[in-house]
Amino acid sequence: MPKLLQLFLDNQNRPRDFHVKAEGNEAEIYLYDAIGAWFGVAAEDFVRELRSLDGVETIHLRMNSPGGDVFEGRAMATALSQVKARTICHIEGLSASAATYVAEACDEVEIADGGFFMIHEAWTLTLGNKRDHQQQIELLSKVDDSILNDYAKRTGIDRQQLIDWMEAETWFTAVEAVDHGFADRVLETDRSQNRKRAQWNLAAYQNVPAALTEAPPPENLFDRAQAERRLALLERR
Repeated sequence: MPKLLQLFLDNQNRPRDFHVKAEGNEAEIYLYDAIGAWFGVAAEDFVRELRSLDGVETIHLRMNSPGGDVFEGRAMATALSQVKARTICHIEGLSASAATYVAEACDEVEIADGGFFMIHEAWTLTLGNKRDHQQQIELLSKVDDSILNDYAKRTGIDRQQLIDWMEAETWFTAVEAVDHGFADRVLETDRSQNRKRAQWNLAAYQNVPAALTEAPPPENLFDRAQAERRLALLERR
């Protein structure tokens, strides 16, 4: 099964999580979902909510997204680049695929300690004869060029290096994302809070870090080793 379709199917039963709240001169947009009307947040809904925030001075885009539709993501990114307010993207878990250039459209990007930023070549599904497939190849090349331009503008990194990273499906840690210019700073967080971040089924990707595939332990899990250490301390008193 094509990776793109598999990613959507793996996550289609997740509860939708997109909401906006404003208070005073600041507003927050929570994009804790995939990008695309069929399986996540529609660009139309995102842009409508964004434009309703006219008058605020700062917009915080809080993100945990595995990506999605390239053109829906482009529409979101375009809308973000046009607002008058200062925009700050907080990658609180994952920014992958189409979500990355939504993040890069913001004035500032910060990524949580333990978060990941992933770039890869564009995917699509194709049906038809050899001419249909060739047209899709040409379209994918143009999409990759457009994304590369965004990354190069943001990071100043050599274009060939960006191409190599996209071809390899590269996952950057928070520190690596900052070192390479995709993000401006690392957001230090309480690691106990990190366990509560939305979890994604990322099996469709090929190089997913183990930190994103291993399920976090239940918060009420009995820690035998910790209990024994505490008991030893009590016995020494």
